[in-house]
Amino acid sequence: MWIIAGLGNPGRRYVRTRHNVGFDVVDHLSEILRIELREEDLYECGEVVYEGHDLVLVKPLTYMNLSGRAIRPFFRQGKDREGLIVIHDDLDLPPGKIKLKRNGSSGGHRGVQSIIESLGTADFYRIKIGIGRPVGKPAEIYVLERIPPSERETISDAVSRAARAALDIISFGLERAMNLHHSNN
Repeated sequence: MWIIAGLGNPGRRYVRTRHNVGFDVVDHLSEILRIELREEDLYECGEVVYEGHDLVLVKPLTYMNLSGRAIRPFFRQGKDREGLIVIHDDLDLPPGKIKLKRNGSSGGHRGVQSIIESLGTADFYRIKIGIGRPVGKPAEIYVLERIPPSERETISDAVSRAARAALDIISFGLERAMNLHHSNN
């Protein structure tokens, strides 16, 4: 089973904010794969079979800094795991750039850190979506601001590319997905 988890914060207040691009990717995937997401206690999720693989889409409802609490139950259910793909915003990438990787530190992202701590491992795939660094304001305010009109098209395109990249990791593996998506950034 593959799990694609898009990180964000629940509630209308956070819709279309920089910190919620992971949620946006899961919403995009649910549309193109025709998966209905249902709300559980800690997350929204939906399942489908994609190219012969069981696939679960997940949006943690625990707020960003506690994302691991929502991901952990999927690793207690006793099913074989092929992979976890976590999709999140990244301040260190220019707006709209995506980066694929596996393993490594959280890079200061508290949602990713929560998952590492909850699972006891950093060995999972990540798709980072660049939102750029703020100028003249704290990062914790910047990430919760709505994406400005001047960046909406760029970020929307990155959301679509990140969704495709997640499916390409499942279909072709990380190396080929990186070759496909890092060169087209």
